[in-house]
Order: sequence, then C-alpha cells, then structure tokens
Amino acid sequence: MPAGLSGPEAAALALLALALLVALCRHLWALRWSLSRDPASALPLPKGSMGWPFFGETLHWLLQGSRFHSSRRERYGNVFKTHLLGRPVVRVTGAENIRKILLGEHTLVSTQWPQSTQIILGSHTLLGSIGDLHRQRRKILARVFSRAALESYLPRIQKVVSWELRGWCMEPGSIAVYSSAKTLTFRIAAQILLGLRLEEKQFKDLAKTFEQLVENLFSLPLNIPFSGLRKGIKARDMLHEFMEKAIQEKLQRKNPEDHSDALDFIINSAKEHGKEFTMQELKESAIELIFAAFFTTASASTSLILLLLKHPSVIEKIRQELMSHELYQQCERCPAGPFPDSLTSQSRDSEKPLLRPTAKDACEDESQPLGPTEEGSPQPNTPLEPTLPQSSPCAGPQLRALSGQSCHSPSDITLEKLSCLRYLDCVIKEVLRVLPPVSGGYRTALQTFELDGYQIPKGWSVMYSIRDTHETAAVYQSPPGSFDPDRFSATRMEAAGRFHYIPFGGGVRSCIGKELAQAILKLLAIELVSTVRWELATPGYPAMQTVPIVHPVDDGLQLYFHALQPSHSREA
Repeated sequence: MPAGLSGPEAAALALLALALLVALCRHLWALRWSLSRDPASALPLPKGSMGWPFFGETLHWLLQGSRFHSSRRERYGNVFKTHLLGRPVVRVTGAENIRKILLGEHTLVSTQWPQSTQIILGSHTLLGSIGDLHRQRRKILARVFSRAALESYLPRIQKVVSWELRGWCMEPGSIAVYSSAKTLTFRIAAQILLGLRLEEKQFKDLAKTFEQLVENLFSLPLNIPFSGLRKGIKARDMLHEFMEKAIQEKLQRKNPEDHSDALDFIINSAKEHGKEFTMQELKESAIELIFAAFFTTASASTSLILLLLKHPSVIEKIRQELMSHELYQQCERCPAGPFPDSLTSQSRDSEKPLLRPTAKDACEDESQPLGPTEEGSPQPNTPLEPTLPQSSPCAGPQLRALSGQSCHSPSDITLEKLSCLRYLDCVIKEVLRVLPPVSGGYRTALQTFELDGYQIPKGWSVMYSIRDTHETAAVYQSPPGSFDPDRFSATRMEAAGRFHYIPFGGGVRSCIGKELAQAILKLLAIELVSTVRWELATPGYPAMQTVPIVHPVDDGLQLYFHALQPSHSREA
C-alpha cells in the first residue's frame, strides 16, 4: 500500500486504475478495427460499435435477441458494423442492399458461417462449400428435392403429421407446441428423409443429442471443457457414430437401386455425377439434412399454429378453399377396438383419459411405420385387425383403437392438388414473412466493395437480415407488421420484388429444400383446419425469441388440442 493512503483510498485508486485500463483496452480494440479499413477506398466504414475486446457484442446479441439489431438499425441505419462470435460483422437490411449481397455470391462475397458452425457441421456440407464444389454438391442434392422425390415423401409426411396431431389431441393436458413441433419435424427428417428404423427410446435419444448439437452451433470458438463448442462437438461425434452404423446397413442391403429416402437419392445421385461419397461425407450430409429440416421447419410450424390461432378468419377461408377443391374433412364412425401398443411410447397410456383423436384415411405404408414401434409391438406391415377393409377410414391401427366419431382429411393429397390451393399458399408465405425461422445469413467479403455509401472491407463478415427487411419493406400496402395473407394474392402481389421477401434466401444459395418445407407446412395446415381445434392454455400469447431460431420464449406457447367432431364439421 502506498505510504499515506488509507485502505479505502487505496481500493478506490486500484478501481480507478482498473477502469482506465479497461477503457484503454476498449479504445485500442476499436482502433484496431478502424485501422482495418481498406485504404484504397475513400469510403468510410459503417457506423456502429465493436463492443469489448475479443467478446465484441456477442453477449448483447444473445441476451437482447431481435432488439439488438433493431435498436442498432434505428441508431446507425440499414448498414452498421458490430463484432459477433469472434469476427467483425456488417449487418445489412433492405431489399437493394441484400440484392447486391445475394447476387454477388462467388464474386463480391462467399458463404460464411460462424467458426463454431463450421467445426460442428464439418467441411463436406452444402452450407460450407464454395465455387465449383458448391455447384457439384447442389446438383447431387437436387435429386433429394426433385418433384418425383417430393411426391414419394408426401403420403408418408401426411401420415406422420396426422399421427402426431392425434397424439396431441389425446393428451389430457396442454401441449408445448414448439417442443412437439420439433418432435414432429425430427420424425419426418429421421424416418422419411434418412429412412431410419428407430424404436421410440432410440428416437428420443437421437433427438435429444441432435438438439444439443444445434443449440451449440452458434457459440464462441473456444474448445475448452464445458464450453458450447465442446458440447456441440460431443453431440456431433455421437450422431456420427450412430449414422455410420445406419449408413453401413443401408449400403449393404440387397437392393441398392431402390431409393426410397433422401439418403438413397444422395448416394445414387452422386454415382450418376461420377462421384463416390466417402463415409465422412455421407455422415455430414445426413446431419446437414436433419439440420435443414428440423429446427427451421419446427419454428415455422409453431409460427403457423400461433398465427392461425390469432386469426380464426384465416382458418375459415382455408376451410372454404379446401371445400371448393373437395379436400375438406370427411367424418366416419370408427368401431371400438384394442388400444395398440405402438401408441404407448409417447405418453399415449390407455389408463389416461383420452380426448377424441383426429382420424384420417390411414392405409398402411409398408416402407415406413405410422408411428414409433417398440420392441414387441406389432410391426407396421402386420395388420392388427384384418377384418377391417384397408379402404376404410378406420383401417389404420391407431384409428381402430378408438371409438366414436372423428374427422379426417383426404389421404391422396398430391403436389398438384397442393398447387391448386392458392389461398393456403398465401397463408404459408405470410407466416414466413411475419416470422421467418432464421433472421438472416452470413457471407464473407471477397473484395472491398461499396454498400449504401460505406465500404465493406475484404475479409469482414456480412450478415444480411431477413426479418428486418420483411418488417421495413415499403412495398407492402397493408402495414408490414400485420398478418395479411391476401398481400400475396394475384390481384395484389405486393412482394413481387424478389428481395423484399426472402425467407429462403436468394441467388445461388437459396434454400434447396424450400419446396419440401412449404409442402410440410401446407400438409400441417390442412390437417389442423380439417381435424382439430386448438386454444390457449395460458392467459396470453408468449413473447417470441428470434436468435438463433424464431421460437416462443421458454417454450411458452401452451395449447389445448381437441379433435373436431362431426357437429363442428357441419357448422363449418
């Protein structure tokens, strides 16, 4: 202690010295990035703050969510700088600015995901590939989402959607919609896209592990014990171990030409393009497929259910359209029967009081189980009650288990029929405009270029904002914040400009699975409005978190689901 200073004085001096040191470090940090501007350009860097040394503004971003970007956009404009996840970032909003970014792929910018995302997902993914490698991989994956492939997925997707909705109606309590939507979309990804045969315990374990992987995709690039990156790597290794066994079984089967799932399409498409995928490439492709189909589609499904609940008039208009195309519900009386074992694996306990479930024409699909099949329970190709004709709406094992009257949607919905549902298409588009699952995308500047009067230095990250662009686009006649599906009707077409509406990105990096995602959402909407009604189980609607995926805060969208009865059908 310096002579003549008391204890409190010494402490105050130490705190002052520490504050000066922190201020100096922050000043030097800001100066370091100011000096990184390209001297060959006379344009200034965008306005903004680089935050604290090393951490930047990452903690603010994670804690504030969408408010982080909106507050800085209000303060600095449509183009501002920040520092996130270990990198300098320029955040971009506005159709013209985003147009330049998305059409500048491979020339002005290149895809750039956070370092943690690249490490966890791997180097053999479509997301991380660039140039000729990206074009080659996209051609191979195009077979997975071709019209023929989508047609083959459709009946199985509808069956899984219907099966899950029946389960929601059977629950005596409320349903946490986001968690349940994740179960639905993971089942679609695992059973239909990857063709995995899973007992329910395996399914739940795999889903939990995958959720751990996704939760840590956007973390600080610190591979140390208990860090988010370390947890993500651990989850990835567990998933790779499982996938390798599943892929080996698939490769060793007797009829390799019979491709019935996305992984089969990838393997055969790669061969047709003169490429043989390694096991590592196949594992990473499998994880990427689930990543693309799982959280984002679950987010959009949750948003669809929420927005339809808020706007019952939209539900009625969808029903009217379904009626006009003879796709609206039919109601049948199903005879009583034994409660099947295959329903007990997701809290479908026969001792619990059961609400009437949704019913549909559930013809058996031998290629995929309708729902989870536990050890010892009947397999999907083994009829439980052969006395019922397969053409009966009550022929499915889940339907034969229940007595009374229920409503079901047609089981023969095709892509052509979906394309005729114009208003439903507008509804799905509006859901994705109001609550796009992801808030934006990452790129890296390949060269210094101008954007909105500022220089974007070579090597900096560029993060374009989907959500902010949707919210601020001046082209919309009704307020951008309102829910108005008719804005996409042929008579208005407010979002005709390509880059005012970008829920799936754009340019050569547009989402390759967007047709599949929209088909899933349309099938879900049809099943919802045809077979169930739903209501809030809480006093009010939950707040929505937007980083990194749009979803209700604390899984707060709690709803009661009830199967529609014939009286509801007649009233509708």
